Amino acid sequence: MPSLQPAIVPMLLTMLLVTGCTSKTPGTPRHIDLLHQHTVHTTTVNGHTLAYLDEGQGPPVILIHGFGGSMWQWEHQQEELAQHYRVITLDMLGSGLSEKPEIDYSPTLFLNSITEFMDKTGIPQATLIGNSMGAGVAIGMALTHPERVSKLVLISGFPANMVESIASPSYKRFINTRPPIWLARLGMWIAGRWMTKRILTEIIHNPNHITPLVIERSYRNRQDPEFLPPLYSQIDQIQEWEEHFAPLLGDISHPTLIIWGKNDRVFPPSVGQTLHTTMAQSTFLEVPNSGHIPQWENPTIVNPAILQFLAGN
Repeated sequence: MPSLQPAIVPMLLTMLLVTGCTSKTPGTPRHIDLLHQHTVHTTTVNGHTLAYLDEGQGPPVILIHGFGGSMWQWEHQQEELAQHYRVITLDMLGSGLSEKPEIDYSPTLFLNSITEFMDKTGIPQATLIGNSMGAGVAIGMALTHPERVSKLVLISGFPANMVESIASPSYKRFINTRPPIWLARLGMWIAGRWMTKRILTEIIHNPNHITPLVIERSYRNRQDPEFLPPLYSQIDQIQEWEEHFAPLLGDISHPTLIIWGKNDRVFPPSVGQTLHTTMAQSTFLEVPNSGHIPQWENPTIVNPAILQFLAGN
């Protein structure tokens, strides 16, 4: 088994990133258990079911997860932010509890989904907080629908020259030479929990956070055939980001807070600094002892920073 490790790591990266949320079952569950139990709401966007959490009152804040992620990435933010704001936590189409139709998962699809979602939930304008790919969606909204965005919080993403900016050899190898879907599924079946733990170390810096519970909730996601095709499709659409959005990063005039994990193995802090330099209205926060999801690893640092930023003029 150890001799298979180098080959299995990249093929399993995409399986890891769909972890943390219960597997999709027929129909959408009424509740989801993260740190606490939350009521799951649904609406229809682009003709498909989108699942979300909606808690608190006040100015709206929309939380957008990263590539293959889901609501779990924001489990430390929902309650604290909801004390002051209306906090909407999305499972984007193709992820988590939302529908996973056979369509092209392009940046344009996600932007249309966000705008239609905001229309249906009565949100004319909101602060968008995105992690990794979710930060790219937030940026795209600020560029194409600037009137719908009040402020931006970008966590660990999203740079120009995205593939070249990736520091992790395993991630870069997967993006460039991803295996067939059937082989990725086979790799997960063969590797089991030990490989899930290894891959978790790619996005989580502190090994103490990779508890048996975290590993188990990551592992127990079944090999649902609907999971992988949307992720592969998103990779196929990277060029649209590079051609239509990345060149315009410097045009964004919205107040922006950029948050980066000091120990991010996917996009190193230098990538965040470059993004900060490009965006004139941005401030930059580097979070110690944090990897690619600093809001999950160090909410005691990230949450106060977000709240202070949102409260500022």
